[in-house]
Amino acid sequence: MAALLMPRRNKGMRTRLGCLSHKSDSCSDFTAILPDKPNRALKRLSTEEATRWADSFDVLLSHKYGVAAFLAFLKTEFSEENLEFWLACEEFKKTRSTAKLASKAHRIFEEFVDVQAPREVNIDFQTREATRKNMQEPSLTCFDQAQGKVHSLMEKDSYPRFLRSKMYLDLLSQSQRRLS
Repeated sequence: MAALLMPRRNKGMRTRLGCLSHKSDSCSDFTAILPDKPNRALKRLSTEEATRWADSFDVLLSHKYGVAAFLAFLKTEFSEENLEFWLACEEFKKTRSTAKLASKAHRIFEEFVDVQAPREVNIDFQTREATRKNMQEPSLTCFDQAQGKVHSLMEKDSYPRFLRSKMYLDLLSQSQRRLS
């Protein structure tokens, strides 16, 4: 009897779990993704700026609204830790206090790089181990290899999906409508 019930229960479980795996990439209210006074920010975001995000991944990353929109998209894909790690590394490189350098480095390592880290990024074993060795004497470049791998992963994987996403296309459409 239990064997007969198992497939039915599994099907129900699959249906429930299937709902969790559906990823929405639409965002009708872009004010939620834009930093600093979102309504004014959306009005200031020009179609040209949003269109330039498609020129290259680095152009997107150089624009604060591009970063905000990309982060919102990554959240729909449950992979925002990649961009958050990249941003943490960029901020870390601005550290001028040698007293704070080691503690900041260890915090980033424990948060993103270490095995089973709360927001572990997807990097290969060699990169993880090289970064671990860099933690013995942290420097402003100790995350460069890991940051490069994560940048490359986002550029080749998430960024093209972002450019095809309903979220990005709606953002372009909204900015064009404001002009007319």
